[in-house]
Amino acid sequence: MKRMRRAVATASATVLAMGLLSGCGGASGPPVLTWYAMPDNGGAATRAQQCADASGGAYQVSIETLPANATGQREQLVRRLAAGDTSIDVVSVDVVYTAEFANAGFLRPFTADETARLTNGMLPAPVETGMWKDQLFAAPFKTNAQLLWYRKSLAQAAGIDPTSETFTWDEMLKAAVAQDKTIASQGARYEGYMVWVNALVLSGGGQILEDAEAGRNARPALASPAGEKAAEIIGNLGRSPAAPADLSNAQEEQARATFQGERGGFMLNWPYVLAAARGAAEEGSLSQQVVDDIGWARYPRVFPDQPSAPPLGGANLGVGAYSEHPDQSVALVECVNALEKATQYMLDEGEPSPYAASYDDPEVRENYPNADLIRESISEGGPRPLTPFYVDVAGSIFQTWHPPASVNAETPQRTDEFMADVLSGRRLL
Repeated sequence: MKRMRRAVATASATVLAMGLLSGCGGASGPPVLTWYAMPDNGGAATRAQQCADASGGAYQVSIETLPANATGQREQLVRRLAAGDTSIDVVSVDVVYTAEFANAGFLRPFTADETARLTNGMLPAPVETGMWKDQLFAAPFKTNAQLLWYRKSLAQAAGIDPTSETFTWDEMLKAAVAQDKTIASQGARYEGYMVWVNALVLSGGGQILEDAEAGRNARPALASPAGEKAAEIIGNLGRSPAAPADLSNAQEEQARATFQGERGGFMLNWPYVLAAARGAAEEGSLSQQVVDDIGWARYPRVFPDQPSAPPLGGANLGVGAYSEHPDQSVALVECVNALEKATQYMLDEGEPSPYAASYDDPEVRENYPNADLIRESISEGGPRPLTPFYVDVAGSIFQTWHPPASVNAETPQRTDEFMADVLSGRRLL
């Protein structure tokens, strides 16, 4: 895909785009809207410039690049928005922090008409991540869902079909152990681990947190059949021969390296890994045989009779509550979020589109042989808890579920008690 080929030119392309975007608009000219955007290979700057050009002089755009990780992005934005920063016109917000920003009054809510226009044709699951108390505060800019990746040779040797609708984590672990292969996932003490825990709980029919809109009065709910099965799956894998040696420290790229290695068998990861593997083969750092051996399927089930809820990721676009140009900012969000731009961003940046129609685009289907699976996984994916106290909820998981090998039958109840104390202020993370 284009994403890997463009990576070398990232820095120069971004600098060029920044120069183009920030060089317009004086005191007497059109307003210069500041978009606090997540780092990419220049796709956001390209979309912004296109919209500034198409605005007929209504606005220009300046890009301010946020830190690379979600925690750093949140810290910078909270600090500035809490101070009533009027320079933040449009802001990219990770899906897990949208509720927090909305509840704190940091984002201007979209009207009913704006919401209808901004979400028309989008898959419902990404839209849900931008909602707070039945109102849209941030429109999906990009989305994502994890898939199950497997080595075809392993599946054949083990006599299993990972694409079967009823394929479960237990079957996967049994096959990996029998074939002396690994199951790579994100087990480090960071957001990727929260993604894993939450996906297992949702796939089992449960929730980490009930009545999330109640804020600090929400009820932790891991002590349930779903939570207990999630703990069983993680603990069993963590203590098994199928656990990679670095499981408790592994993030996405470590998981990918393990999967592409000699003992690679299965992996839970985002769709970018296929393009990354192809790019590595083109560069000569990965055998084409490994790429040809990669298969993909929907996120495994927790219980054979219940469909999985694939992990949902992505980022949303909101308008800063203190922006001096709210109307133009809404117009910018609507423009940069248009279907054709989201589709092109998927091709250029490797970031899935929130629009259902993007996956029928001929070029998308050529570049993404698993386009239908990605769309289905996003459409039926499960968000992490939509709560203004997400940091407390995730932090409680990190404290009690890590490392994976330590997770046992008592973990869910222990987590509920700890999380309730953190939310109520009786304990600190």
